[in-house]
Amino acid sequence: MLMPALAIIAGFILLLWGADRFVAGAAAAARNLGISPLIIGLTIVGFGTSAPEILVSVMASINGNTALAIGNAIGSNITNIALVLGATALVTPLAVRSEILRREFPILLAVMLVALMMISDGELGRTDGIVLLTGLGLMLYWVVNLGLRDRRTDALGTEFDAEIPTDMSNLMAAVWFTLGLLLLLGGSRMLVWGAVEVATHFGVSELVIGLTIVAIGTSLPELAASIVSALRKEHDIAIGNVIGSNMFNLLAVMGLPGVIHPGPVPDQVLSRDYPVMLVLTLVLFAVAYGFRGPGKITRAEGGLLLLAFFAYQGVLFMSESPGS
Repeated sequence: MLMPALAIIAGFILLLWGADRFVAGAAAAARNLGISPLIIGLTIVGFGTSAPEILVSVMASINGNTALAIGNAIGSNITNIALVLGATALVTPLAVRSEILRREFPILLAVMLVALMMISDGELGRTDGIVLLTGLGLMLYWVVNLGLRDRRTDALGTEFDAEIPTDMSNLMAAVWFTLGLLLLLGGSRMLVWGAVEVATHFGVSELVIGLTIVAIGTSLPELAASIVSALRKEHDIAIGNVIGSNMFNLLAVMGLPGVIHPGPVPDQVLSRDYPVMLVLTLVLFAVAYGFRGPGKITRAEGGLLLLAFFAYQGVLFMSESPGS
């Protein structure tokens, strides 16, 4: 078991660094081409922080491990809200000032309902995958138009402007972009191989491996980005990373397996995991939208989110225990 464990650790490291370099190169190149920081942040940065999940999903699907890919998508969303935002809010309470984020909350809920409709029959088919990927295109079109309209006034644009590199040449941007992509590809292959080997050795289902080890590992870029953004007082980026990543996870990370390798959806996804993801999203919507004033996530609420995350991990552990 030493080699699979090392492959998982090495895969996580490559994914974390690869995503950072991929985003830096792509964002700098876009800025050099005159694209506004807000558009870059809403599209390229959002895609880049979900790149580990997307590539792991592709690799798992190519290998026929559809359950692992589905678990990765749903588990990453649960991890993003409960662990990433919970831990970040404990470091510093988060305030929502961006009107764009307030408009993205309902879109995230709509995306979740569409994804649920696609898998409610217990199958993730090719048509389902095409519908989800089409939804990804529509979501990106909507986000770009929203960013073009509010790029001079929204608080999120100011925060992205401070984060995107301004002194990186096109050549250096291309080097980092290419290197980041290669690291992501290598890391995803190593992680999937190691995760499948561990699941086989311990008799754990691929779904649970995807919901736990793989989901937590591929969410490391969001965790790092959110904590750093929060410490820099860029609260909207911290929350925006999670909202954008969760939409990408449902539309791209779940859509690609349907197109590449259609397969059944494990019963536990509909009875246990999807409801948990939906409830956590509704909780995030309730506290961060700001129905009676500015939206915020306090330290107490962050602590409750973390408790919910560990409770869910405990339920998964018990479900795989002998005799359960």
